[in-house]
Amino acid sequence: MAQTAVAETYNDKVVLQFSVMTVVWGIVGMLVGVFIAAQLYWPELGMGVPWLSYGRLRPLHTNAVIFAFGGSGLMATSLYVVQRTCHVRLISDKLAAFVFWGWQAVIVLAAITLPMGLTQGKEYAELEWPIDLLITVVWVAYAIVFFGTIGKRRVSHIYVANWFYGAFILAIALLHIVNNLALPVSAGKSYQVYTGAVDAMVQWWYGHNAVGFFLTAGFLGMMYYFVPKQAGRPVYSYRLSIVHFWALIAIYMWAGPHHLQYTALPDWVQSLGMVFSLILLAPSWGGAINGVMTLSGAWHKLRTDPVLKFLIVAISFYMIATFEGPMMSIKTVNSLSHYTDWTVGHVHAGALGWVAMITIGSLYSLFPRLLGVNAMYSTRLIDTHFWVHTIGVVFYIAAMWIAGVMQGLMWRATNEDGTLTYTFIESLKATYPYYFVRMAGGVFVVAGMLIMAWNVWQTFRIAQRTGETPVLAPAADAHA
Repeated sequence: MAQTAVAETYNDKVVLQFSVMTVVWGIVGMLVGVFIAAQLYWPELGMGVPWLSYGRLRPLHTNAVIFAFGGSGLMATSLYVVQRTCHVRLISDKLAAFVFWGWQAVIVLAAITLPMGLTQGKEYAELEWPIDLLITVVWVAYAIVFFGTIGKRRVSHIYVANWFYGAFILAIALLHIVNNLALPVSAGKSYQVYTGAVDAMVQWWYGHNAVGFFLTAGFLGMMYYFVPKQAGRPVYSYRLSIVHFWALIAIYMWAGPHHLQYTALPDWVQSLGMVFSLILLAPSWGGAINGVMTLSGAWHKLRTDPVLKFLIVAISFYMIATFEGPMMSIKTVNSLSHYTDWTVGHVHAGALGWVAMITIGSLYSLFPRLLGVNAMYSTRLIDTHFWVHTIGVVFYIAAMWIAGVMQGLMWRATNEDGTLTYTFIESLKATYPYYFVRMAGGVFVVAGMLIMAWNVWQTFRIAQRTGETPVLAPAADAHA
């Protein structure tokens, strides 16, 4: 009888492991980001050391913040949410443990190989084929744990957050396999099966949908669980959340070609990407409004709850990014913005504003529940983190927006005789001060993550002192 009772409790051990590593990888990935931002202001930084060169550290930064920080956060919250909303323990403790250690192995291998220069050279898909195979195995195990848990649920209804998490898992599996089809020639080198414009189209079908499903759908799962939970209110419109889900997944897949405006891609493909990007504004803002309006009747909580501030401001940045993206896909706008730092500002409005803030807010909500304490060690430190992070994000994206528009205008300026008004070096010189502001914004963001790490550490100490140990070591595999 006692054994049955233990077996039916939730497996929060793997959730806590992923939550802690989300904070760790967030600090690591963002520190690398600050370092390469500093290299753009001080180009001699790291010179003479190949593995510290910008070209090798930049993919390390993107992989660390997307797949290490973001991925660990998604796995932590999805495995927590699926258990609570299905009223069952994870289908297999052993498989869940494999997912955690397998994903950490992928991250460590990325941290070793990318600075060595071992790369496929594909945006967000730089890792070479042996690591790609490991990712595939770990991802299949993750899918089995998630969908297997849903399969044995005790309630007939599948809560909307699980629909978003499920779409993220399935879409990323498809994108990863198709985009990484390659012919290995050695342990550290392979050649893509696609060539030319087809390779570019497949890559940005993957690249934009990595944004759409990894960095959007999964984090909307967080929004639909943690915003109502933290606000103590039901979702504003459950019907709208379902419409949001189906509209988003139907439209997002087609938007990738907008990354390739004015390239060798057929003109009709570029136009198709633009049209679907513009349509995408409707479900994006519909879902965001649904998240914000969940606070109806509870707006006063924003004055005293910094966790809720993180969650709601994250949705605000989601609205900014999902308005800006469709606008930048319009060909006339894209002719100005393409290849400029405006794109960098747009990406980080989504990454630092939406993804990081919804993750941080969800983790602040999660840690006390996982550790069996009433609250985090310091609410004031959470509030400090919120303001430090927000200031950093505003510095970053404002600097890049101004620099990007300025670059676009300088590059297209011509004299009466048709010659260019400015050289590329002149535009770079004009951009230079904004690179310092961007770096300063990154320093603020990293400082906020360090504040978070301290707060989490102190919360662990409180949990140890109270002697409460609700975090469960797997008692027995759920199959047993």
